[in-house]
Amino acid sequence: MYFEAETNGQNYSLTIREDRESWRVGIKKQEQTDWDYHNVSKNDYQRLDQAISFIFENSSYLIDVVGEGTDYTVYTRGSYRKINIFNDEMILHESLKSGGQLKGGNNLTAGMPGKIVKVFVKEGQEVAEGEPLLIMEAMKMENEMRSSHDVVIDKIHVNDGDTVESGENLISFK
Repeated sequence: MYFEAETNGQNYSLTIREDRESWRVGIKKQEQTDWDYHNVSKNDYQRLDQAISFIFENSSYLIDVVGEGTDYTVYTRGSYRKINIFNDEMILHESLKSGGQLKGGNNLTAGMPGKIVKVFVKEGQEVAEGEPLLIMEAMKMENEMRSSHDVVIDKIHVNDGDTVESGENLISFK
């Protein structure tokens, strides 16, 4: 599974792959290119009511998590941390709601990894708010991305059939 998280003004990308004996957890700060991978053994993990206990790199952790939607409060090792967590479905939903980017701006960016099915616009074209820009396939669904405001297309960075990563710039606006 793919997640994005934000805590203390820092953004992270996370991947979790489960096999029979462990979880492989990948963590990457948003501005970094290299992933840091860790294995957490299922033999060293236990669920206790609303808390989780596990051993990681010879240290014991007890984590209590309370949350709703994307907002979580995590208590571990005597301190609380507020974390916003978006799974791939939430990232896609927020991306589509805001025209393809969580914070708006002069670019349409991919909210998650996917494949460009069809680009509807051309460079120099004026596009009104709500008009379709492209269709991107993600999570086995085709999603039409529309303009969040009136724009003029400056540069198209993708073509039909391209595979894109989360955060990749798809279209720039003037």
